[in-house]
Amino acid sequence: MTRQKIEIKKIDNISARQVTFSKRRRGLFKKAHELSTLCDAEIALMVFSNTGKLFDYSSSSMQQVIQRHNLHSQELGLSEHPSIELQLELSNQTMLSKELAEKTRELRQLKGEELQEMTIKDLQKLEKLLVGGITRVSQAKNFQEDRVLKDISSLKRKEVQLMEENWRLKQAQHLTPENGHSSECITIVCSSLADIPQDYDTSDTSLKLGLPFPD
Repeated sequence: MTRQKIEIKKIDNISARQVTFSKRRRGLFKKAHELSTLCDAEIALMVFSNTGKLFDYSSSSMQQVIQRHNLHSQELGLSEHPSIELQLELSNQTMLSKELAEKTRELRQLKGEELQEMTIKDLQKLEKLLVGGITRVSQAKNFQEDRVLKDISSLKRKEVQLMEENWRLKQAQHLTPENGHSSECITIVCSSLADIPQDYDTSDTSLKLGLPFPD
């Protein structure tokens, strides 16, 4: 005779329910013991009847299995719910990645790329940004040109000053006695004339000052 398949639902008859609970509980504990023995598994079972009575089974120590379960639950909770610092770090990394992607897209648009998906308003904003950038570049260019012109003007003034100084040095050189004779030579000639005897006869009584003629 085959066993009839019963419908899995609450048994309304209290006596039949208690009998079924007792049989199924013993069968459940037997299966747990077999599983622990065959597979070297650590098993703990706790069953409360509808009257509140506790029935339990443990392959080793019930307290040890419960502590192991609690520790595993804490570790699992930490992995599923990261710390606040880790959450902030992940949030910052996500924000930086988005900002980097946005700036990269803006840079490409400034170069005239990826303009097809932009709206009229975005294109007008981009045009205004480019016009402002061109204005600033033009101002910087004009500033640099003015500075270069000032440097050139300063160099030209220095050139004129050097030319004037060179001219004054040449003029000072022309004012010295020719052929390199100095006033010391004139003094030596006058001393030689003073040593001539007074009775020296000469038809030319005039005194001529000057450099002696070579023989």
